Amino acid sequence: MNIDGKAWRTIWLEQGGRSVGVIDQTQLPHSFSIRSLATLDQTAEAIATMVVRGAPLIGVTGAYGLMLALQADPGDASLAAAFEQLNATRPTAINLRWALERVRDRVAPLPPAERAAAAAAEAAAIADEDVAMCEAIGDHGLALLRQLADERPPERRQEPLNVLTHCNAGWLATVDWGTALAPIYKAHRAGLAIHVWVDETRPRNQGANLTAFELGREGVPHTVIVDNAGGHLMQHDLVDAVIVGTDRTTRTGDVCNKIGTYLKALAAFDNGVPFYVALPASTIDWTLADGVAEIPIEARSSEEVTHIQGLSSVGSAAGELVTVQLSPQGSEGFNPAFDVTPARLVTALITERGVAPASEEGLRGLYGEFVPPPTTSVLRRHSRRRRIHGSGA
Repeated sequence: MNIDGKAWRTIWLEQGGRSVGVIDQTQLPHSFSIRSLATLDQTAEAIATMVVRGAPLIGVTGAYGLMLALQADPGDASLAAAFEQLNATRPTAINLRWALERVRDRVAPLPPAERAAAAAAEAAAIADEDVAMCEAIGDHGLALLRQLADERPPERRQEPLNVLTHCNAGWLATVDWGTALAPIYKAHRAGLAIHVWVDETRPRNQGANLTAFELGREGVPHTVIVDNAGGHLMQHDLVDAVIVGTDRTTRTGDVCNKIGTYLKALAAFDNGVPFYVALPASTIDWTLADGVAEIPIEARSSEEVTHIQGLSSVGSAAGELVTVQLSPQGSEGFNPAFDVTPARLVTALITERGVAPASEEGLRGLYGEFVPPPTTSVLRRHSRRRRIHGSGA
């Protein structure tokens, strides 16, 4: 991560491993602030309030949260309670449970005195693996972007390649490099002319606040647009590809990502624009077949819809982060944080192992050792049961 010429990761150990440092993403893009997490409760709060966010980073933060809990009390009851507390903070992103289970399974057989150190080592390994996987995603995605650039008509080959992205799936959503933005960073550093359409991504504006912040620090040309402009741009041949991330992917290739992703996929399908999803293996939920029916969708506070945060330019509050109300007093809000894009709308999945069709066969070809054997149970591919979790309307 390049911020004002300095290399950063989004999470690191402090005080000899007694606390964890993170970038407070709720303060971006107007203030670059660091927060130290020294307890289990502080870590859980940071995940729940989106001080840290993005499926891979949530997983790593949760892993370090178990480390902090075990430093305070390495007993079995502490381990079990910490696991449940952290796992409940964000129900949709599968990386969190994956990382927590990995640390728990590593330390549970050990004597209590050895658990905190083992948890620290396992969390650090998860972080390092995330960086390597995201960089590999970038390499595979770069090859796709080069191909798209080469396939354009001769009269357009001198123009920048226009890529649209939704939400934030870059440095700040991972430990480094990102998922959907990793191919863009690789392309920019390789000299491929590229321009990014950045969806603002209401209601929390992760695109306008975080993606634009990242791209600006890296020097990647970009333009922030309202969420509903994407289809219009595609109709007028102003988008060469869409690349998004995912918080959970079923074994059949359905992808769950920030709310509004499904609509981008529909527009891309209607206009013949390639729609790619970038993800590491840790984001795949091999137990699920039907994303619409089976992925739990987090409903966040309705205040994220009815209010908005920004930098004040008025009076004595000028230069301060303030929250203002958008909707009429008494109007209710509903805030599902994610939606599911069916595999049929996904051109391909970009993973650390290569590019694959969005299907069980495609994923099995890359990750055969992880895929459970087929069962005789009926796959509920046509169910429309909704699972909304959290503090919604």
